[in-house]
Amino acid sequence: MPIRSWRPALLTVIACTTIAQAQSPAGSIHGVVRTSGRRPLAAATVELRNRETGLSRRLETSKGGEYRFSELPPGEYELSVSAVGMKPLNGARVNVVAGQSVQSNLKLDQDNASAVISVVANEDTVATRTAPSQGSLTARSAQSDIRDEFVRQFTAPVVDYTQVVQMAPGMFSYSPNGPGLGDTKTFFRGFSDGDYTMTFDGIPFQDTNSPTHHSWAFFPGMFLGGANVDRSPGSAATLGPTNYGGSINLLSRVLEPEQRISAEASAGSWNTSIYGLEYASGNVGKSNLVVNAHEMKSDGYQTLNTQHRDAMSLKYQYALTDNTQLTAFTDYLDVRAHTPNVKGATRAQIAQFGDNYLLQDTDPKQLNYQAYNIYHVISDFTYLGLNSNLGGGWKLDDKLYSYHYKNMQGYTVAPISATSGTDKLNSYRTTGNIFRLSQESATGTLRTGLWSEIANTNRYQIPTDPRTWVDAVLPNFSESFKTTTLQPFVEYEFNATNDLKVTPGVKYSSYKQDLTQFADNGKTVGNLGGAPYVKHSATYTTVLPSLDVHYLLKKNWSIYAQYATGDEIPPSSVFDVKNANVSVLPSSVKNKTVQVGTVYTSDVMTLSADAYHISFDNAYSTPGPDPVTGLTTYYSNGSSVTQGLEAEGNFVLGGGFNLYGNATFGSAKYSSTGLWVQNAPRDTESLGLYYQQGAWSVGLLGKRVGKMFNDNGAVHEAIAIDPFVIPNLFVNYTAKYLTSWMKQTRFKISVTNLSDKHSLVAVTPASKTTSVAAPGDILTLLPARSVSFSVGFDF
Repeated sequence: MPIRSWRPALLTVIACTTIAQAQSPAGSIHGVVRTSGRRPLAAATVELRNRETGLSRRLETSKGGEYRFSELPPGEYELSVSAVGMKPLNGARVNVVAGQSVQSNLKLDQDNASAVISVVANEDTVATRTAPSQGSLTARSAQSDIRDEFVRQFTAPVVDYTQVVQMAPGMFSYSPNGPGLGDTKTFFRGFSDGDYTMTFDGIPFQDTNSPTHHSWAFFPGMFLGGANVDRSPGSAATLGPTNYGGSINLLSRVLEPEQRISAEASAGSWNTSIYGLEYASGNVGKSNLVVNAHEMKSDGYQTLNTQHRDAMSLKYQYALTDNTQLTAFTDYLDVRAHTPNVKGATRAQIAQFGDNYLLQDTDPKQLNYQAYNIYHVISDFTYLGLNSNLGGGWKLDDKLYSYHYKNMQGYTVAPISATSGTDKLNSYRTTGNIFRLSQESATGTLRTGLWSEIANTNRYQIPTDPRTWVDAVLPNFSESFKTTTLQPFVEYEFNATNDLKVTPGVKYSSYKQDLTQFADNGKTVGNLGGAPYVKHSATYTTVLPSLDVHYLLKKNWSIYAQYATGDEIPPSSVFDVKNANVSVLPSSVKNKTVQVGTVYTSDVMTLSADAYHISFDNAYSTPGPDPVTGLTTYYSNGSSVTQGLEAEGNFVLGGGFNLYGNATFGSAKYSSTGLWVQNAPRDTESLGLYYQQGAWSVGLLGKRVGKMFNDNGAVHEAIAIDPFVIPNLFVNYTAKYLTSWMKQTRFKISVTNLSDKHSLVAVTPASKTTSVAAPGDILTLLPARSVSFSVGFDF
C-alpha cells in the first residue's frame, strides 16, 4: 500500500484516540506531608510530573500539611517534596486511574540514616496518629516507633530516654532516685544495658570501657523528638558497637515551619524544679533552627542524692541547594550530684531508716556524708550531617561527629583517713564518621557505606584524703587507651515484585584497642617490676551477615521474616589483672536472631506482632591464673536462648479516646542448665488509655513486669523478683491566644508511680553461695509517687 494511502487512516486513528483520551474521566492525587514525628508539614512545596507527557504542576501544602492535584489525566506520575529545613525528597511514583482519587501520604523517616521519602497508603490514619508506639508497614524487623507528641505530652518534664521507650513491647526500666534523676538502665528480651546499641540521629555512642551508655548525661527528654526501638541486631546497614541485642535509636527534635519562643517552668516532688527557654526560628529563607536551654534541680527521692543539671542543645538545618541539605546539632550538659559509689541501701538500712535511704548523717555506721560524695559529669555531643540527592537514584548521607564524657567522682568510706577516699575519673573523647551511599533503581536499592571511629580514653582511681582531696602517690589503677572501630557494610534490597522485597547483606565489624596501663599500688596490675607502664593491644573482628524478606500483602498489611547476627566485644577490663598478663584473649560474643512478624494498619487500629528465637553467647569470666603459666585465662560462660512472642496495638474508641496495649511472653534461659537469665521477665504488659481532643490531652498508662530472677554471682535464679506495676498519669491542657502576643499557654500535671507502690525490683545478695535473705542484701525499690505541675508559654 502506498504511503500516501496510510495518511487518512492514520489521521483518523489519532483523532479518535485524542477524543477518547479527552473524554476519559480525570483522576486526582491527594495526601498529607508529615515529618518523622508525624507532625504535618506546612508550606512544603510538592511538585508533580507525568512520566510520559511531562505535564507538571506545583503547589504548597496547607497548615495541616495537605495537598491535592485535581483534573489529572490517567497515567504514572512522580511526586517530589521540598521544604526549607527538611531533606529534599524526589521520585515517589503514583499511578492515577481514570475517575479515581489516589491517596499518597508522604513521610520523612528520620530514624533511617539514609532518610528517603516513601509513599505508603493508609499509614497516615487516626489510629497511627494517636498511637504512642507502633510498628511500621515498611519495617523489616520487630520495631516500634515512638512519636514526638508522646515525648512532649506523656512523659514527666525531667525524664531521660528510659521513660520515652518504657511503653514499647518488652521494655522496662526503673530509677530508684526518681524519673530522670540518675543513671537509669533499660532491659528488653533479657538483654541489659551494654548488650544493645544506642544511637542519636543514627550515630552510635557508648562508654569506651564497656559498651554501656550514659544517655542520661547526653540527651535528657527535652532534647528528644521520639525514638525507634529495634528489638533485633537489624540488617547489615544497621551500625553500632552492640547490635548484639538490638538498638534504641533516639531522635532529635523535629524542626517546625513557624517561629516560636517558649518559656517552661515545672515544680514537683522532692523540691524538683526545671526552668527552660526554647527558640524555634521556623522556616527562614533556606534555614531552620531550634535552641533549648534549661536548668534542673532536685533533692531526689533518696536521701542525700541531690541533682543539678544545666543543659543546652541546638539543631540547625540549611538547604544548600534544592537537592542538598546540611544539618548541625550540638548539646552540652553539666550535671552535679552527690550520688555515692554504692549500689544502694541494704535490707537492714531500709528497715531502720525507710525505703528512701541511701546516705544519712544520723546513721552511726556511715560517715559517707554528702560533702564526701562528689559526682560531676560534663558531656557534649556534636555532629555535622550532609544529605544529598545526587541524581539517577543515588543518595548520599554523611555524618561527621564528636562526643565527650568526663565523669569526675570523689567518695569515701569509714573511718576517715588520709587514704579512705577515692578520686575517680572516667573520661573519653570519641570522633567518627558515618558514610552512607544508596542507589534506587527498578530492580532494587543498593545500600553501602562505612562507619569509622577513634576514641581516646583516660581512667583512674587514686586513694585520696576526702578532707582535702589530696591524692596518694600511687593509684589503685590508671590507664589510657585508644579504640579504633571500622564497620564497612553492603546490602541490596531486591524488588522481586512490586510488593516483595528480599534484602541480603553483610557487615564486617573490626575493633582494635591499644592500651597503656600504669603501675599501681597492687590493686589492679601491680608495680610491673618497676616499669612505669605496660602496653598491649587487642583486635576483635567478626563477619555479620543478614537476610530479610518483606512482603506487602495489601496496601495496609505487611509481613516480614529476618535472620540477623550481632556481636559484642569484651570490656577493656579483661586486662585489669596482675601485670596485665592474659594468656587467652576473649573473642567477641555473638548473637543469631530469627524472627517473623506482621504489621497491619487501618483507620481505627494499628496492630503488629512478632515471634523471635535468639541464640547468644554469654559474657566472659576469669577463673584465675593458669596453673602452668600463671597467666590469667578467660572463658566464656556458655550460651543462652531467648524466645517468645510480642504484640502491640492501638485502637480508636471514638470521641477522642484510644486504647493502646502491648504484651510479651517468652523465656531467656541458659542452654546448659535451663535456668533463667537474670532480669529477663517471663512476661511484660503495657496498657494506656488516651484522650486527645480540643485543648485536652490526657493519658493513663501503666507497665507491668512479670516474675524474674536476680543472680548472686555463683548461683543463677538466686532471688525471685515478684511482678510489679508502674502506673503513670498525664493531663495536658492548651489554651490558645489568651492575648494578642501569646500564641498559647500549656498546663501539665504529671504523676509517676500513681499507686505509690515501693516494689522490690532488684536484689544484690550479700552471700555468693546462698539465696537466703540477709541484712546485707542490697535492695533496689521503686521510688514513691512523684507529682509535678508544669506551665509553658509560647510567644
